Amino acid sequence: MNKTAKIKKNHQFIVLQKLVIVSILIGFLSAFLGISLKKITEYYEEIFFHQVSVNPLFYILFPVFGLSVIYFLRQYLFKKKENKGIKEVFESTKSTSKNLPSYKIPSHFINGLLTVVFGGSTGIEVSTVVATATIGSVAQQKENVFRKYKTELICAGVAAGVTALFSSPIAGILFALEVISRKVTRAFIISNIIAVSVAFGLLTILKEEPLFAVSITTWHLKAIPYFILLGILAGINSVYLTRCVLFFKSQFGKIDTHYYKILIGSVVLSVSLFIFPQLYGEGYHAIKGIFSNSAEIPLTLTLAFTFVGVLLLKPIVTSITLASGGDGGVFAPSLFIGAFLGLLLASVLNTFFHVHVLPVNFMILGMAAVLSASIHAPFTAIFLVCGLTNDYTLFLPILVVCLISKYTAKMIYPYTVYSYAPSLTK
Repeated sequence: MNKTAKIKKNHQFIVLQKLVIVSILIGFLSAFLGISLKKITEYYEEIFFHQVSVNPLFYILFPVFGLSVIYFLRQYLFKKKENKGIKEVFESTKSTSKNLPSYKIPSHFINGLLTVVFGGSTGIEVSTVVATATIGSVAQQKENVFRKYKTELICAGVAAGVTALFSSPIAGILFALEVISRKVTRAFIISNIIAVSVAFGLLTILKEEPLFAVSITTWHLKAIPYFILLGILAGINSVYLTRCVLFFKSQFGKIDTHYYKILIGSVVLSVSLFIFPQLYGEGYHAIKGIFSNSAEIPLTLTLAFTFVGVLLLKPIVTSITLASGGDGGVFAPSLFIGAFLGLLLASVLNTFFHVHVLPVNFMILGMAAVLSASIHAPFTAIFLVCGLTNDYTLFLPILVVCLISKYTAKMIYPYTVYSYAPSLTK
C-alpha cells in the first residue's frame, strides 16, 4: 500500500470514528428530548383534562390561554421567528446553505407542549421531529467533515426521536427514510442504526411501556374484504384531513391580525371540546378508553352520531389549532381518526350485518391505515402501530390496509401536508 492510499484510509477511519461518536450523541440527546416531552405532556395533559371535566369553564379558558402564550413566546422570546413544521426539515436537507437554527429545539419543545396540554387538538410528534432534526443539523455544523452528511445526521435525530415516542426503532428509521431522506447511503445506515439503538437502549433502561396495552388474539381470512373496505375509507378520511389542514391554513393566512386568529381558533376549539371532550389534546386518552370498552359498546344511534361527529370534527379542529398558532402535525390526529373509524366500521358490520369482526383489530388497522395515507409512508405506519401495541399479530392485515389506504389517498389527492406547495397546483 503506497503512502497516499494509507493516508486516505486513515482519514476514512477517522471520519467513520467521528460519525459513530456524533451519532451516539445525537441518538442520546434526541431520545432524551423525545421521552422528556412525551412524559411532561402526558403528565400535564392528564391534570388539565381532569380540570375541564370537573369545571367546563376551562374549556373556554385553556385554548385562549394556550394559544396566547404561544403567540407571545414567538413574538418576544423567539423574536417573531415562525415555525413551519416538517417543511423546515425538507428545506434544510435540500439546501447546502440553509440549516435549522438551534432555537428550534426549545421553540418546538415548549410550543408543542403548550399546544397539547391546553387542549389543542394535535400531538407532539411533529414538534419532536423538528426539534430532534435540529439536534442533527446543529451537530453537523460543528465539524467541516460532517457537512456532506447533513441529511444523514438530521435523519439520525429524527429516527431517534420517533423511536423515543413510539418505542419502535424500525419505525424511526423508516420514517427518516420514507419521509425525510428518500435515499439510502452507507452513512445513513451507520448513523441511523446507531442513533435508534441508543434511543431504544434508553427506553429499555427507563422501562418504557407500550402506549396502548391491547390484547390481540388472532385474525381471520374471511375478514379480508372488510379490511380492504377499511383501507379505502381510511384513504378517503386522510384526504379529508389533509385538505382541511391546507384549507384552514390558507384561510387563516389571509388574516393579518394575529389576535383574530387566536380568538377564532379559541372559539372553535372551546365549542368543539365542550361537545366532544374526546377531541382534547392528542386524544390518546380517548383511544385508550375505547380500546378498553370496544367489545362492550353496543352501537346505538346516539353513539353512531358521536363517532361520525368526532370523525368529521377532528380534522377541522386539528386544522384550526395549527392555523391559529398551535404547534403540531397530523401524526396523533391520524391515529385518533383511524381508531374511531375502525371501531365505527366494526360496530356497523357487527350490528347490521352480523359478521362478528373484532373491534380491537379494526381500531389498530384503522390507526395504521389513516397514518399511512396521511403521510404517504406505509411501512413507517406498520411498524409504528405495531410498536405502539408491542404486538405483530396483525402485521399482514396492517400491510394490506396501509398500501390500499396510501394508494387510495394518492389517487384522490396526490399531496400530503408535508409535500404540498401552492406552486405545485398552478
